[in-house]
Amino acid sequence: MGFVLKSFKFPKYQDFGKWIFYSALIGVVSGLGASAFFFLLQWGKFFVMDFLAGYPQVNPAGEQIVFLTAHTPFRSWLFFLIPSLGGLLSGLIVYSFAPEAEGHGTDAMIDAFHNKDGKIRTRVPYIKSIASIITLATGGSAGREGPIAQIGAGFGSWLGRILHLDIKQIRILLLAGTAGGLGAIFRAPLGAAIVSTEIVYREDFESNGIIPAVISSVVAYTIFSLFFGYSPIFETPTFTFSNPIELIIYAFLAIACAYVGIFYVRFFYGTRDYFFNKIPIKPHFKPAIGGLFVGIIGLFVPQALGGGYGYIQLAILGKLSIGLMIGIILFKILSTSFTISSGGSGGVFGPSIFIGAMIGGVIGGLGQKLFPEVVINPGAFVLVGMAGFFAGVAHAPIGSLLMVCEMTGNYGLLAPLMLVSAISILLNRRVSLYEKQEKNRFASKAHADEMRVNILSEIPVEDVYEKDKKLVKLKEYMTFSELRKVITETNLDYFPVVDDDNRLKGILSLRDLRTVLFEDSLKDLVVVGELAASPVSVSIDEDLYSALLKFIHSGFGQLPVVDSVDSDKILGLLQHQDVIEAYEKEVSKRKSAR
Repeated sequence: MGFVLKSFKFPKYQDFGKWIFYSALIGVVSGLGASAFFFLLQWGKFFVMDFLAGYPQVNPAGEQIVFLTAHTPFRSWLFFLIPSLGGLLSGLIVYSFAPEAEGHGTDAMIDAFHNKDGKIRTRVPYIKSIASIITLATGGSAGREGPIAQIGAGFGSWLGRILHLDIKQIRILLLAGTAGGLGAIFRAPLGAAIVSTEIVYREDFESNGIIPAVISSVVAYTIFSLFFGYSPIFETPTFTFSNPIELIIYAFLAIACAYVGIFYVRFFYGTRDYFFNKIPIKPHFKPAIGGLFVGIIGLFVPQALGGGYGYIQLAILGKLSIGLMIGIILFKILSTSFTISSGGSGGVFGPSIFIGAMIGGVIGGLGQKLFPEVVINPGAFVLVGMAGFFAGVAHAPIGSLLMVCEMTGNYGLLAPLMLVSAISILLNRRVSLYEKQEKNRFASKAHADEMRVNILSEIPVEDVYEKDKKLVKLKEYMTFSELRKVITETNLDYFPVVDDDNRLKGILSLRDLRTVLFEDSLKDLVVVGELAASPVSVSIDEDLYSALLKFIHSGFGQLPVVDSVDSDKILGLLQHQDVIEAYEKEVSKRKSAR
């Protein structure tokens, strides 16, 4: 945390109070928005699935807010049609009013951060929320973090615009809003704050956004919990890690998470690119086609529909068979791809932790059957699989680990959580569930300006200046005729002028002498010290950006490099061309790194 605080910079140092207020205000709106979304979603699922279709929902222990029982008999024909009808209604709403709200909203937030100056149209969060509630309530396989993230991010973006903040500040408020939404809906304030700053990059995190994200997330979580309680989403036994040999089984879990994750991401986007994008109809109607496929899956594997958190709860408690969990993994990938890749509205975090939980349940169950003395609690593997799978596909190792700990109220598995997340990411570096993620800050347009300025400031003069080049120093009392002899023996254009003690007294530019250089009448009358300009030098511990400014202001093409302690002691020569070449070399290296 000390590193985070040191790295963080408020946009304006004198406005700490304002930024705390902005972050808290975003948290309030995010918390209220998440509360309204969750309330409407839970009642919507009860009405559609329980009351109309006669298929009772399975909820985790911490999300049971509807205590009514619908005595409707199961209507298979309606259960089959509902996802398609939900997809049709969702598609018509989204593509008629806010086409950018299609798909999973977290990627849209990431895109706004990198490519749209942090700006999200004001209507998008509302449209996204309505469409996502319809999608999820009618059995679509999606998560709720996308719309929730867009509610908070959209308000943060709007607040930044009406306050006329600059683009960098709007981006920070965008992340604060994302953290607020996630922290509330998942009751995971710390994990959500970290995820919101991790998720915009594959190999980096946005340190400037961490403190506003923490403030917003804590406030939003508190407001949400006032309505729905402070209990974690999942009820879990007290899992602990105490057997080092068990790490071998966890390593197999990490490998499984990584390779299933690669398949998941490629199938997810392949379904969109090679199937739904090829269908020659308006995008308004494609979610209905996706919903039709989801309905077919639901007739055979109903556990693959909806958010599925209730089945994660059952897996944690060991109430699902290994065969069923294997089937759910495959059909959850299919149903999620059909729901979201068709243009349906929803998030991908929920399905991801569902798939990871089932992978963990399978590995844990097999491990207990094969090595009962090693794997005592197969439910622990469910928790670790949740974090490991999402960490791999989303490249968010720390945040996903913390979120799972907070969602389950269980912190006894940190060692296997860290191991599985690390291995999963290492094996899954080529694909990402979030297309708009950039590799790091250097690759993001959000930091393009500061990177252009700071490249030279990161390179010390010591690494570039010519140490071995023979310096030609001129004594300040050297005559003009002696100077001409020195000039004919060198190809330099600038010369440091020193006194008898070798102390720097000035700079002599050959450019300024060209008109009088061969005047014989001056050869014994003029001394070098009278012709030299005021001394300009660069210290060995300066950076190249500082040196570049000295080149620009002095007009010299070469400058002496002096000792950092004794500024009169000349160590070498720095040429303007050296700076240009160092810049081009560093730019080329960073482009290759992208």
